[in-house]
Amino acid sequence: MIRALILVDIQNDFMPTGALPVPKGDEIIPIINKLQKHFNLIIATQDWHPANHGSFASNHPDHKPGDVIMLDGLSQVLWPDHCVQNNHGAEFASAFDRHIVDKIFHKGTDPLIDSYSGFFDNAHRKATGLDRYLKEHSISEVYIAGLATDYCVKYSVLDALHLGLKTYVIADACRGVNLKPNDSAEAFEEMKKAGAIIINSQSLEKNHG
Repeated sequence: MIRALILVDIQNDFMPTGALPVPKGDEIIPIINKLQKHFNLIIATQDWHPANHGSFASNHPDHKPGDVIMLDGLSQVLWPDHCVQNNHGAEFASAFDRHIVDKIFHKGTDPLIDSYSGFFDNAHRKATGLDRYLKEHSISEVYIAGLATDYCVKYSVLDALHLGLKTYVIADACRGVNLKPNDSAEAFEEMKKAGAIIINSQSLEKNHG
């Protein structure tokens, strides 16, 4: 069976010194680099926002990061400007070993809607092409890791499950934003209830050598 590893948003702006820091987000990179050798197909997602993206608090003068607004009919958390196309913050973290990544999918490119998931925007209006790519490679089993547990990882996992993929989450290779203290724990619980299998990198390495 061909197994795919989906690595979510290992980008500079989500590192501890980035514009939208995920606490200890850099700690997952050595784990991810080590894991890659166990997979036939490796995919990376990349937040790739235009500067005028509607999720940026800076584009809403009366609001600040963390506020929630309605954006084109959807509830939207406002964030600091991050992962702006062709800027340093949008680049993959330098420590992330990308030389065997097979395919990169951009998300969040439409200024009117955010895209947490690597598969679809938040309203499922447009697909990134990731689902089609997995089908083309006869993938039915995916392993997901990356940043951040409570947003882009969670929604990628939920979409993978909805698409009928057997989905594993590598818990120790994820970190959360945790706008509220329990957000990551609740995200893991939600993914598990939806059918995801929560594992850690050690068990994966032990089982797949």
